[in-house]
Amino acid sequence: MGHGRVRLLAIAAIFPLVIAACSNGDDTGGGADDEPDEAAEAVVAVEDSELGQIVVDSEGRTLYVFLVDETSESTCYDDCEANWPPLTVDGEPAGDGVDAALLGTTERQDGSTQVTLDGHPLYHFAGDETADDVNGQGVGDVWYVVSPEGEAITA
Repeated sequence: MGHGRVRLLAIAAIFPLVIAACSNGDDTGGGADDEPDEAAEAVVAVEDSELGQIVVDSEGRTLYVFLVDETSESTCYDDCEANWPPLTVDGEPAGDGVDAALLGTTERQDGSTQVTLDGHPLYHFAGDETADDVNGQGVGDVWYVVSPEGEAITA
C-alpha cells in the first residue's frame, strides 16, 4: 500500500472523531435558542448541592418542579415555558441515583415528551447559567429543586 493511500485511510478513520469533537451535541435542530440540549435519552442524576441532594440533567444542570402542576400534566407554556424549559426526551428517560420506577413521561401540547419524576414534570430554569446554579429555587414560591424521591425541596 502506498503512503498516499495509508494517509487517506488514516484521515478517513479520524474524520468522524474530529466532527464529533467539534459538535456541540445539539441534534435537536433548535439552532440559536438557549434551551438545554435534548438528548435521545434524557438522563437524570443526583448531585450534592447547598440544598442537599438534588436532581440534575445529564449535563449537571439543576432540575425543578412547578407546584402549580398538580398532576403529571404540565401547565407551563408560552412565557412560562420560555423561562422554564421542560426536560424532554425522545424515548424513555434513564436515571443515575434516581429510582427508575419514579421516572416517567407526559405529553406536552406540542407533542414533545416531558420527563417526570414521581409524577412531577421536570424543568430547567433559563436563569441558571452554569451547572451548579440553583437560581430558580423558590421563585414565586412555586418553583423548587427536586429531591431524588421526586419531592420539592422548599427549605
